[in-house]
Amino acid sequence: MATKHLIATTDICMYHHVEYTFITSLKEAGLLELTLIDETSYIPESELQKLERMIRLHHDLEINIAGIEAITHLLERIEKMQEEMRILRNRPGVN
Repeated sequence: MATKHLIATTDICMYHHVEYTFITSLKEAGLLELTLIDETSYIPESELQKLERMIRLHHDLEINIAGIEAITHLLERIEKMQEEMRILRNRPGVN
């Protein structure tokens, strides 16, 4: 399988100075998607922005996995509500 749009978790860990266990904890909590190829785990590029946000929450604000899970859930709900509001505002006949 090609790894063109995948980033090795070891590279992420070294670059962001995080433990591999942090990455696996995020995966176990359902917050991150990992791909395993030949016993090496990779993070899809599409997950990178989300992962970097979670790393900042953990490093900068010292938030644990449970806190990151709660914050991520709330942010997803806010984004969904904002999208619904945008759709409603753009409906014909709505001022």
